[in-house]
Amino acid sequence: MSDAHTTDPHGGELAVTGPIADPGLPEHQWRPTDVDPAKEKRAERQVVGFFLLSALSTVAFLVAYFTLKIGDNWHVIGGFGASNMALGLSLGLALLFIGVGIIQWARKLMGDHEMTEMRHPARSSDEDRETTLQALSDGLEESGIARRPLIRNSLLGAVGLLGLPAVVLLRDLGPLPGDALYHTIWGRGLPNRPMRIVRDGIWTPILPSDLEIGDLVNAQPDALHNPERYDIDPADVEGIELQVHKSKASLILLRMQPEDIKHGKDKDGQSRENWAVDGIVAYSKICTHVGCPISLNERTTHHLLCPCHQSTFDLADSGKVVFGPAGRPLPQLPLAVDDEGYLVAASDFDEPVGPSFWERDYYER
Repeated sequence: MSDAHTTDPHGGELAVTGPIADPGLPEHQWRPTDVDPAKEKRAERQVVGFFLLSALSTVAFLVAYFTLKIGDNWHVIGGFGASNMALGLSLGLALLFIGVGIIQWARKLMGDHEMTEMRHPARSSDEDRETTLQALSDGLEESGIARRPLIRNSLLGAVGLLGLPAVVLLRDLGPLPGDALYHTIWGRGLPNRPMRIVRDGIWTPILPSDLEIGDLVNAQPDALHNPERYDIDPADVEGIELQVHKSKASLILLRMQPEDIKHGKDKDGQSRENWAVDGIVAYSKICTHVGCPISLNERTTHHLLCPCHQSTFDLADSGKVVFGPAGRPLPQLPLAVDDEGYLVAASDFDEPVGPSFWERDYYER
């Protein structure tokens, strides 16, 4: 084999011709909008039209949200509810029209120049960085966003309106709580008929003599089983409302020696000495860490352990946290007995049950 020739598989010789020349780029083809001002204007109107259609679709979403109700009797194709279909189509079209408008803007009106760049190290040189920033600036200039205020403003308007569906959809996360986080159904007992404490699941009232030292009982308000007794509408304790009330009002009763109880103070600075009955104390069953139900009792220490993250509360000392991630004591329910000797709630919990929230205050016990 020589430097100038090589042999092909059939025994012939091929001349070495050297590297292939760079064919370069074909001649640039100008777009109709680059050479015809009328077509440029028409393309601009098309882009603005898509952005306006997006804005109208967003408005249609809002109208559908407030006028069509879930569960309407009339349906559309495929059995889909009118509300779901209208919301899905209008929001989908709002996003689609913005995308189509931006694509049309890029294809027909933005700068149309072929660019090549040789490979370079991972970190660009300072010169390349400056060039990139300049190219970005040039790109913004070539996009025409500064000299096409109609496109710019219609795009900003369409994108801005898309924030409204996000705002109104937040309303579907649930009803506004108002002051519901601060109160439970325990506080709805009548002044002359305080609410009885009943065993969870079997709804039987509890006498202090029913509990022995060390006994722990899961309890609920009698109103969940006998709402009329406390002038409560039965519809208020059915279905989802029943589960909400149970989750907030779930209670733990524990009986210990009365001398073991360290009576703290309530939020008004008054002693809790009269909150217990014959050594029986009542606390929320809901952990103040993340809301797990707790009932693991250590009889000799009066400690209550949450099985989720091992927060431990001292029921003999105002439910204070002795271990774990919980940041607040368990809310305590003041107890009394009614005319028949059954345990009742003297009032509601002295503070909100469950995990902390922004507006919740804390006081030392």
